[in-house]
Parts: sequence; structure tokens; C-alpha cells
Amino acid sequence: MNPKVDAYIERSEQWPEEMRALRPILLSCDLTEEIKWGKPCYGHEGKNVVILQEMRGFLALMFFKGAMLGDSEGVLEEQGPNSRSARRMVFTSVDDVAQLGDVVKAYVREAIDVEEAGLEMGPAPALQLVAELRDRLDTDPALQAAFESLTPGRQREYNLYFSGAKQATTRTKRVEKCAQKILAGKGFRDR
Repeated sequence: MNPKVDAYIERSEQWPEEMRALRPILLSCDLTEEIKWGKPCYGHEGKNVVILQEMRGFLALMFFKGAMLGDSEGVLEEQGPNSRSARRMVFTSVDDVAQLGDVVKAYVREAIDVEEAGLEMGPAPALQLVAELRDRLDTDPALQAAFESLTPGRQREYNLYFSGAKQATTRTKRVEKCAQKILAGKGFRDR
């Protein structure tokens, strides 16, 4: 047991009992534990397998390559509409953990098999830029060069933000508002 994970659980105000119940299940699967991205993360032979995520209404056990698991029990949920590979199990009580303990073990074993086989998700689909962004990039070579130099994840995040507006005028305003950040090489959430 990693003392940093002990400290994390002790500080938790949301789901400490559920994490205490999940922890021995995960460790019984030959996983190592450490803190990554500020959360308890469990791996196998240097590969991330699952991470605990405290949400407002539930504790998530997120499988990094959950989309590659069979999910015979139908308990894995998508993280969100734009998540490609991660899937999570949701717990709201210690009873949930007890009821799903064997399923957790089976899914962790399957996730380890995925890692040991070296399986990877296929390439992401090509990014389809929202029309207002495409139009702006077509008329501003400097902005286009700056946008193309951003990481694919940053490009996707901007595009999601822009496309989230229902009206074209709002999408255009969002593109204009973010142009300076893009020119500065910053991601949507960067300051």
C-alpha cells in the first residue's frame, strides 16, 4: 500500500469509505498504486489500468482502455460524448462496491490482458472543424498556422467549445474571443 494513497483517502470528504472498500480489491489484482493527476491510480507493469475519480454524485473507477473491454455485465459508462477509450464503473455506496467486487476483479484482469497484449485504440477520427472556425482559419494564415501547431487535444477542445453554441453568431463570437489565445499557442483552458 502506498502511503500517498493512504493520505489521499484520509483527506477525502466525499468517498473515503468507498475507496477503502475498492482498494483491497484492486490491490488483489496485482496492481501497483500511486498518485497520478492528483488521484489514486492503479497500474500493471508500468501501464495505467484504472484511476479513482471522486465526482460530486459518485465515485468512478475509470478504466483507461475501457472501450476495449467486453463489459459482459453492462456496468461501464462512457466518460462523456467525446471520450473514445475511457469507461467507468460508478459507485455510490460501500454496498455497491461489495456487490460489484467480483466484476471489478474480472474487468481489471481483462484490462491487464489488454495491456499485456499491447492493444491500442485506433486513430482518432479526423477533426471536422465547425464552419465558423474553418472560415476564420481560411482568411487568416497566421491563425491557421497557430491552430495547426496546437496539439490535437487542444484543437479538439477549441472545436468542441465553438461547436457547442447553437447559433452561428455565437460560434463566430467564440472564435473571435479565442483567436488571441490560439495565436499565443495556448489551449482553451490555459491562462
